[in-house]
Amino acid sequence: MELSEVEKRAKAIRKLYRALEEKHHGSAWSVEEDALAFMTDAALVGRLTMDHEGRWPKTSDDELAYKIGESVWWLATLAERTGLNLEECVQHFLEDKENSLRK
Repeated sequence: MELSEVEKRAKAIRKLYRALEEKHHGSAWSVEEDALAFMTDAALVGRLTMDHEGRWPKTSDDELAYKIGESVWWLATLAERTGLNLEECVQHFLEDKENSLRK
């Protein structure tokens, strides 16, 4: 899947979540709340990776893959909400890292 498709689908899913937030809480989450939700899921990726590697009590067989996917979704959402292009962010990081490691 191309990152541009990830961005498009992430935006559509986030729009549906915003409607639920407004219905249940009277307002949509702020970008800061989205960032906190991402950080929570990213922390779970760490815990579930330990589980996967046998370094933490077994919790689930498929939750790690789901949480990695959800973390990518959150990153796409945060990029969009802050006016950044996910593909450009990733491209810039990869080019910078490749160049710095080749020196």
